[in-house]
Amino acid sequence: MTDPAPVAPSPKPAAPSSALPPTDHEAAGPLTESAAPSATTAEDFRRNLAAVRARIDAAARAAGRDPAEIRLLPVSKTVPEERLRAAHAAGITQMGENKVQEAKRKATNLADLGIHWALIGHLQTNKARDAAAFADEFQALDSLRVAEALDRRLQAAGRGLDVYVQVNSSGEPSKFGLEPDAVADFLAALPAYSSLRVRGLMTLAAHTDDADRIRECFRIMRSLRDAGLQAGTVGDGQLSMGMSGDFELAIAGGSTCVRVGQAIFGARPATDSPQRPASSAR
Repeated sequence: MTDPAPVAPSPKPAAPSSALPPTDHEAAGPLTESAAPSATTAEDFRRNLAAVRARIDAAARAAGRDPAEIRLLPVSKTVPEERLRAAHAAGITQMGENKVQEAKRKATNLADLGIHWALIGHLQTNKARDAAAFADEFQALDSLRVAEALDRRLQAAGRGLDVYVQVNSSGEPSKFGLEPDAVADFLAALPAYSSLRVRGLMTLAAHTDDADRIRECFRIMRSLRDAGLQAGTVGDGQLSMGMSGDFELAIAGGSTCVRVGQAIFGARPATDSPQRPASSAR
C-alpha cells in the first residue's frame, strides 16, 4: 500500500477577525502566547489546572455541551521529570509528549507513577519500536508506512495502541498531517493494521490571530469526523483539537480532547517547535 499524496492546498485568505493568542505547540510567530506562571509544586499545578478546567467548563457550557465530554490532555514536553512528579501529585495522570526519545526516558524513569503516555508529535518509522514499547496512544498518525511499522512492533509485543489520524486542516506547509481530501481513503486502509485502534482525528489549527480561519479548521475536522462515523472508519469519533491559545474555539467546534501545555506547566523554551523541519520529507 502507498500513502495518500501529502500535498496540502494553499490556505484561502480570510478577513481579519477577533485576535487570539497563538496555539500551544507553535513556533515563534506573529503572536505571543500567554503562558501560566511556571509550576513547580503540586499546589502550583492544582492552581493552573483549576484555571484551565474553569475555562474548559465555561466554553463547553457556552456551546451547549457537557463539560465532562471534554478530555484535558496536559502536554508535558520539555518539562523536567521532577516537576512531572509534582504534577502527578496534583492529579495529572496522563501526559502528552512530542519526541519519542524524551517520552521513552520519562516513561522509564517515572514508571512507578503509572502515567498514561500520549505521543502527539510526528513519528518516523525508525522510532516505531520505541513508541510501541511504552506509548498508550499516538495522536499523529499520517503515514501508512508508520502504521505498518507500529503494527509489526505491537504485534510482536502483544500490545494494542489507540491512534488518532492527524489532518493538516490549515493547509500550512510547515505542518504534518494528511490533506483533508486524503483522510477517507487513509481511514479505510487502517483496518489492515489490527493492533491499531482508531479513536478519531487530530489537528493543529492555523497559526493565526484570525478566529474565523481557526474556526474553519475545526469545521473541516468535524465534517471529516462525521463522514468517518458514517463510514464506520473513525472508531468512536474523537476529535483532538485545541491548545492553550484556541481551545475555547475548538470546544465550540466539537473538540473532545484539548492538548494544553503552557497554561498548565508554564512557558517552555521559545525554540521548541512541532512543525515540519525545512529539510524533512514525509
